[in-house]
Amino acid sequence: MPRVRESILLLSEKLAGGRSLAMLHGTSSTADFTPASLLPLQGLVRADLEEVNQLILSLVQQEVPLIEQIAQHIIRSGGKRLRPALVLACAHLCGHTGDRHIRLAAAVEFLHTATLLHDDVVDESTMRRGDETANAIWSNQASVLVGDFLLSRAFQLMVGDGSLPVLKLLSDTSATISQGEVMQLMAAGELSTTQEEYLQIINAKTAALFSAACTIGGLITERPDTECAALAEYGRSLGIAFQLADDALDYAASQAELGKTIGDDFREGKLTLPVILAYAAGDDEERAFWQRTIGHGEQTSDDLATAQANIQKYNTLSTTLAMARSHAEQAVNQLSFFPESPTRDALAQAARFAVERRF
Repeated sequence: MPRVRESILLLSEKLAGGRSLAMLHGTSSTADFTPASLLPLQGLVRADLEEVNQLILSLVQQEVPLIEQIAQHIIRSGGKRLRPALVLACAHLCGHTGDRHIRLAAAVEFLHTATLLHDDVVDESTMRRGDETANAIWSNQASVLVGDFLLSRAFQLMVGDGSLPVLKLLSDTSATISQGEVMQLMAAGELSTTQEEYLQIINAKTAALFSAACTIGGLITERPDTECAALAEYGRSLGIAFQLADDALDYAASQAELGKTIGDDFREGKLTLPVILAYAAGDDEERAFWQRTIGHGEQTSDDLATAQANIQKYNTLSTTLAMARSHAEQAVNQLSFFPESPTRDALAQAARFAVERRF
């Protein structure tokens, strides 16, 4: 086991390239390090995104009050609206001048929001972005059914667009997301889950929708296959970077910053990469701790702090975030297929922000 521990620590140093965990979060005092921001992307798509928001709100107005109440609750809870913003920005990058991207951005957001409603039920979450979840306020049954309604709205928008390639892309993506969620459910508490299996899960449950959101712009402008593939890979790599950072933040951020309950992944028995690496590097006593808390779900009030200390001991947050940074840079590299422009620069910053954020 000492060799495994040494390998984990060496991997952390190699991937981090000498950066501290604070620097990976964009909080270093180093003079030449400028944190990335979503502001350029948000500024470029602000007007379009407002149209998307208005369309979404109009489509959840219902004669059935409960549908409208729950849908507006989760939609108005905010979030970064990153996925629809990517639809809009990538459409602009490809020279789109119509309004199809508005309705398709709304479809992507409906898909994402439906998965959030379903996820909170499966994960038994009570907080999201600092607010109570819909299932905590109403019920699991209501949340699932309204999630189904939002999925239906998404498919109505896809069909209304009239593009078979777009419909195929988003319907395939919806199936992939569901498969990823089932894979994650099967892996919950399973300490035999490997790093490769973990990456397969987040590629399906998170990165697939990022990839589809970015590809839409290429499809509706009929760009060459090489450019559509570059957009798809940009989104996929960004999505993986985003999820890796999210999993690290669950053990590192404060609840106020993150907007959800810290340690949710630990309590739900999710074997994310920081834990996979800590378990691989641990001694017999530490492995027994993970077996009890994650494998068997037997946890006490002090166990989260012990888990955080164990993860810190083997520096697995830095390793995870360094891997996230590597995927973010892979995303940025895909943008070289397109000419320099403010939109391209904003998309590059968005990829780096996915890793450097603290929420």
